[in-house]
Amino acid sequence: MSLKKDIPSDQQLHLAALQGNLEELKKVLESGKVHVDCKDKEGTTPLILAAANNHVQCVQELLDQGADTNARRLTGTCALFFAAQGGFLEIVRLLLDSSSAVDLPSYDGGTPLFVACQCNHQDVVEALLLNGADIHAQMIDGATPLFITAQNGHYKLLKYLISQGADINMRRKDDASALWIAAQMGHSQVVKELLDAGAEVDAIREDGATALFKACHKGHAEVVEQLLQHKPYLGVLKNGETPLHAAALFGHLKVVSQLLAAGVPPDIKNKEGQTASELATEAGYDYITRFIDNFIRTKDATLPTMNGQVDTEV
Repeated sequence: MSLKKDIPSDQQLHLAALQGNLEELKKVLESGKVHVDCKDKEGTTPLILAAANNHVQCVQELLDQGADTNARRLTGTCALFFAAQGGFLEIVRLLLDSSSAVDLPSYDGGTPLFVACQCNHQDVVEALLLNGADIHAQMIDGATPLFITAQNGHYKLLKYLISQGADINMRRKDDASALWIAAQMGHSQVVKELLDAGAEVDAIREDGATALFKACHKGHAEVVEQLLQHKPYLGVLKNGETPLHAAALFGHLKVVSQLLAAGVPPDIKNKEGQTASELATEAGYDYITRFIDNFIRTKDATLPTMNGQVDTEV
């Protein structure tokens, strides 16, 4: 079914590419009334639309008609970027075979590899790396593909990137590492993989927080367990606090128990001269205060239970 005759030719071409209407796309191109790379107000070309919507035949036709594979929208994004983001491997391969620049970035520095990692499309990641994508590319904020993968908790993809030589200790501009972001997000499998691969356990973000501090702050007990196996620093950090203070302040009883069992002094003070117990009391977590006081009396960091469940109201 043909598009309306009163629609301008460039819009007809864009609609055909968007909808995957190969017959109409050919008809508009053959009319000679429109350029194959005509752009809308956002700078989007028909090839970008077809690639972003996984219309393989339309992509092939546009390429055969000489479409510019490296045409960019106002954001700097190109057809390969959107194909990688969607996980459209066949289109990714078509574009790469047609001289698409593998690392053409958006204006925030994101390359097709970044969005493939973000969306966990490992087959696309493999294709991009085989075609020379920079595994150590950085966005404007300094994040790497590995960082983005760790942030999103994509364990298998993270293992693959490490196997391909990704630097696990590269930092974002705020000094956050892949381990730091994985700990903050609670991705325990990713944290373990990074630690086993040699991630710096005490890498400090610019705000003075380590991966352990953030895991304690967020109450990610499984992450804390992984980190404690690698002998992290347990004392007062550059931010003036300790991991124990972070756990107590936010009411994370299990994490408090883990830290005390690991040897953190229960009466350790922060830069303000306060103990974790005092912070817990101020925050209204009296059960944390009672637990720490009981530990001081008995040296027992075992969590009390009731009917097989951890009882937070100790």
